[in-house]
Amino acid sequence: MSAFERIAVLDIGKTNAKMVIFDAASGAEMEMRRMPNRVLSGPPYPHYDVEALWAFLLETLADFAKAPGFDAISITTHGAAAALIDADGQLALPALDYEHQYPEDIQRAYDEIRPGFAETFSPRLSGGLNLGAQIHYQKSAFPEAFSRVRAILTYPQYWAYRLTGAAANEVTSLGCHTDLWRPHEGRYSSLVNVLDIRDLMAPVHSAFDQVGMVRADIVSGISLPEPVPVFCGIHDSNASLLPYLTERDAPFAVVSTGTWVINFAVAGDVDRLDMMRDALANVDAYGRVVPSARFMGGREFEILTGELGILDQDRARAALPGVIGKRLMLLPNVVAGSGPFPGRERKWVNGQSASADERWAAACLYFALMTETCLDLAGGRGPILVEGPFALNALYLSLLSSLTGRGVFAVPGSTGTSQGAALLAGIKPADRRGVPAVAIDGAGLSGYRADWLASV
Repeated sequence: MSAFERIAVLDIGKTNAKMVIFDAASGAEMEMRRMPNRVLSGPPYPHYDVEALWAFLLETLADFAKAPGFDAISITTHGAAAALIDADGQLALPALDYEHQYPEDIQRAYDEIRPGFAETFSPRLSGGLNLGAQIHYQKSAFPEAFSRVRAILTYPQYWAYRLTGAAANEVTSLGCHTDLWRPHEGRYSSLVNVLDIRDLMAPVHSAFDQVGMVRADIVSGISLPEPVPVFCGIHDSNASLLPYLTERDAPFAVVSTGTWVINFAVAGDVDRLDMMRDALANVDAYGRVVPSARFMGGREFEILTGELGILDQDRARAALPGVIGKRLMLLPNVVAGSGPFPGRERKWVNGQSASADERWAAACLYFALMTETCLDLAGGRGPILVEGPFALNALYLSLLSSLTGRGVFAVPGSTGTSQGAALLAGIKPADRRGVPAVAIDGAGLSGYRADWLASV
């Protein structure tokens, strides 16, 4: 049982940020507000609009303090982000957008110093998806500003710091392809010494730790009846994974969908991970290694929606047999630079005069085949639980079940990451058993898969 009645969760995704209030006794969502997570173009580089997020946080907390109220705060954010804090407690440099591409000479210099895959289980990713690459870029390109850095905080813990003044880091954010962490050993990698930042790294805490109480000036500013504790916080994909770890026996797989489609293979095979194919080890909230693989499926779905219009499930399903028969295919990648088929740019095969419904059917096949590929790379076994926006795509779920020959379960709701963060404060876990997907008639599907794989 939680010691709290209602938990406020700050949930900052790459696309949107939201504040959610949960009832601790039931695990039910009570209130929710959201805003876009804007990226400012610069100077000195593209960066997150942290002051807009801070204003949103304070305004929403003030409203929620009136009703329904809350007595603890937890935090989850996207990965591949950090805050560089100066002696005055301010940002020495803006919080860098991980999609920013660095100059070639800086990229080459980083490639020469980053640890090997056997040490960190982090593949070399584009832009700043390796957090170590971000810090190297900031130190190399902005040495004067970097010299003012007194603490480096992973992103969820930055928001805990702003609320409490307590500086911390945490293993799920350090363990998500940063190049900075040795997952099997639970300690920093050699890169921390190479970058000469060991003394700047804030102390490592468990995600479950209460790092401090809300600062007195914030308590008065938002009219809280009394100070409330703030939990250390957790990387968003690992927040999505946490509820399943508390209620399921391994092996199983979780497909966490948002901007990214993160495929967690609980009790998977680390030795199968291929660093050239965006397969990596994550670290869960308990500090355990979880083989994973991913692609930017949510962003790809948004792009296709802009091109094809809204997906109509019934019409796409009706178009599927013809799509399979004539081998209408979408090949990777709609978003370049990540995923199990790096270096490829998307291509439609046999798409001449294809309708939007046919293209959507082929796109759902594409997403299912990409997911299956990722699960195979991570050594995923057992039932597959899909959460987030893709859990609403019945055709994708059916195709994934047919392709894998495994049970696929859609977990409803849009607050999986928020609920995972609320679990840090001890709320009752929501029912995450999911709704079983209905596999489709697989006639021609195995041949389609073989041809698709041969094409990529």
